[in-house]
Amino acid sequence: MKMLTKLIGGLVLLFSMTTTVMATPVDTYEFKTPENQKRGLSLAHELRCPQCQNQNLIDSNSPVARDLRLEVFKMVDEGKGDEEIIEFMTSRYGEFVLYKPKMETKTYILWLGPVALLLFGLLIGFVFIRKQRISGNAPQEISAEDQKALDALLKRDNK
Repeated sequence: MKMLTKLIGGLVLLFSMTTTVMATPVDTYEFKTPENQKRGLSLAHELRCPQCQNQNLIDSNSPVARDLRLEVFKMVDEGKGDEEIIEFMTSRYGEFVLYKPKMETKTYILWLGPVALLLFGLLIGFVFIRKQRISGNAPQEISAEDQKALDALLKRDNK
């Protein structure tokens, strides 16, 4: 019985140690005001993690994202504006950190590309349907040879 108790105790200890290793750290940043907290979280949701690439700073667990989250939170509490914080992030990590890139000449393809593809597809569809309607309504002429062959087939079927 004593052996069973030690075995169960060892398993419980081993299990608790493995779950602690898998735990992730939690940010505990205290904002000065609730408005700053709202702004900081909103900004961190809008900025992409440079390491994870498909997660924002809030969703990412990478050390880089944690550091950048805290940096954004500190800048918000220091009274810096949203544009100033975004400028700081893009100057260090490039336009990639923005989920919504700015409308500039180098990003026109990102903003206008889907609209252009949609318009191009609609144009092709319009031309195709129009061509089908025009060619489908016109009576088709058959040659004299084909008409004779058709008449012969019809006479043979009537017999």
